[in-house]
Amino acid sequence: MSERKTIEGLVQVYTGTGKGKTTAALGLAYRAIGHGFRVCFIQFLKGSSYTGELLTSQRLKPDIDFYQFGRGCPFSSMIRSGMRKCNGCGECFFKDNKKKEENKEFAHMALSFADDVISQAKYDLVVLDEISNALRYDFISVEQVIALIEKKPAPVELVLTGRGIPEEILDHADLVSEIHARKHPLQKGIKSRRGIEY
Repeated sequence: MSERKTIEGLVQVYTGTGKGKTTAALGLAYRAIGHGFRVCFIQFLKGSSYTGELLTSQRLKPDIDFYQFGRGCPFSSMIRSGMRKCNGCGECFFKDNKKKEENKEFAHMALSFADDVISQAKYDLVVLDEISNALRYDFISVEQVIALIEKKPAPVELVLTGRGIPEEILDHADLVSEIHARKHPLQKGIKSRRGIEY
């Protein structure tokens, strides 16, 4: 285990309807790495193995460990190479009740893994990205997330992201940032762009 970098780890939440919650958590992760922190980034119900954050994390090993718990994209190798664009099919990201049991299993695996990671305290910063999706679809409970927060060792900084994080969880956070959407390129028909949105 590396020497502990933080004296007092807090709980942060990035929520709201706007774009940039995962991006904010990544910015924090990369800042922490710059100071020698060890980071664990856990994505709930995401399996898009072509995202820039996943590819960047591979370059930053062993300072960051990046885990995705979700279905993979059937076109990931073509998207990674730039031969194809993401068309928003949703195969790699849970959007509805299709394959509900499979997604519930992914959410439980992510929560169990996060519990182990936080309990072991081998990371200075742990990010639970898009945990709100697992909550929204009742794959995991608010009580389970609060129990996870309450068992966090003092030196570990914990970050939760996603739209619609329940108030009960916000009450357990030390920092809550709400990102609101005023404009979005989708409103003009501009789809997600490689290197910017993914």
